[in-house]
Amino acid sequence: MSEARSRVLEHLETHSVRRGDFTLKSGRTSSWFIDSKQTICSPEIMVDVATLLLEKIPFDATAIGGLTMGADGVSFITAGVAATRGRLLRAFSVRKEVKDHGGGGRVAGALEVGDHVVITEDTVTRGTSLLEAAKVVQDFGAQVVLLLAVVDRGGTVGDMAAKEGLVFDALFSAPDLGFSYEGA
Repeated sequence: MSEARSRVLEHLETHSVRRGDFTLKSGRTSSWFIDSKQTICSPEIMVDVATLLLEKIPFDATAIGGLTMGADGVSFITAGVAATRGRLLRAFSVRKEVKDHGGGGRVAGALEVGDHVVITEDTVTRGTSLLEAAKVVQDFGAQVVLLLAVVDRGGTVGDMAAKEGLVFDALFSAPDLGFSYEGA
């Protein structure tokens, strides 16, 4: 395990994992929750998170983003760190609803038609946010080259993505954090 991976895993375990009784976005309950933004947005570890993500991002990718709010920290930090290393990735957000004023639409940021896009998310269980963002990006006119999460707590996203012709990967899984997958 690389030093960066070790540091991020330790930070997730110490600062992001919560134990108790939680209701998930799906309405199901769980004995654990991960607020991975506590890690992604912490200055002492965010460069390590971005470094690990950049190791997984295909070289032909030109943009990174996803459904706001879960993708924003991941996308912006990764694009910023990439820029300091001479790799230019445009960053964007997909709004949850169509904006009815200004330029309108669901995409905000630097996405361009024809971009090769990595759709990202902080933590996924079922993967619906990743797939929703992928559809918006495809409808926009860009090509999705990878769905990439910091933590996969569900273990089913890869199969769901494959059914849509997409590839999914994650930096960490529920078992990496000492838990069983939550499933769909």
